[in-house]
Amino acid sequence: MKIPPFGLTTQEIREELAPLRNDFSIAVCRAKNPFNIGAIIRVAHSFLVREIFLIGTEPYYERASMGMQKYETLVECPDEAAFLEAARGRPLIGVERDHARRTLWEAPFPRGLVFLFGSEDDGLPPALLDACEDVIAIPMYGINHSYPVAIA
Repeated sequence: MKIPPFGLTTQEIREELAPLRNDFSIAVCRAKNPFNIGAIIRVAHSFLVREIFLIGTEPYYERASMGMQKYETLVECPDEAAFLEAARGRPLIGVERDHARRTLWEAPFPRGLVFLFGSEDDGLPPALLDACEDVIAIPMYGINHSYPVAIA
């Protein structure tokens, strides 16, 4: 099947995007909300992340991803242990306000890193926080407590 307006197949588009991809990935742990996961896939595509790890068995809402899941490498990990095995050897950077050691603006970003995002309700589980090389917060202002995970 050709994809308008490019006139390329899905695989051809993936091949064209491959050399443009950035050297970082994201992981979403038990986001619980299928719309959020779909929106995260769509935003991750805009950043051309290397891959997207989905930790847990929650489904995602394909319409929220606007079809971008076809162009992304989705790595489905049934639990935290499977994710840690899949990401072995890569720097893990947790993104969470409550356990942050520094802000996004202050943090160094090693090559090949994986940004970890938890659910809006529970954040990152202790096993993943313990595995993180660093935990950062995205600065925010006003009285709102946190960003929606799909926005972060």
